[in-house]
Amino acid sequence: MKKLFIVVCFCWLSNIGFAQAPVVVVPRYEYMQVTTIESLLAAGVGRSRMLVTDKTGQAQELPMANVFSLGGINFSNIKDNDKSITLKLNELTEQGWELAETTAAANNDIFITRYLLRRPK
Repeated sequence: MKKLFIVVCFCWLSNIGFAQAPVVVVPRYEYMQVTTIESLLAAGVGRSRMLVTDKTGQAQELPMANVFSLGGINFSNIKDNDKSITLKLNELTEQGWELAETTAAANNDIFITRYLLRRPK
């Protein structure tokens, strides 16, 4: 019985060195970042923008409307901003980009949302 155990262990150990590692295919992606910065400062004092940063690091800055105007919350501006963001994301989706991750944050003066997009190389 002891000899059988030694033979089994030897066979098992000798096969470890010859076993092939599993092939892992890692998809390669290129990434693009879209960041929206919406100002919460009253009377249009702040600057709201959409920044589109491509895979080479080049950034395009697009204007957006401020959330607040002299009369307070400007729902028309919010609607226009939502439309701008949706149109840009749809445009990028048509180019093969897919939304990988979204992160949002706010403080007293700004609301920022980051959209990380990716597409296979």
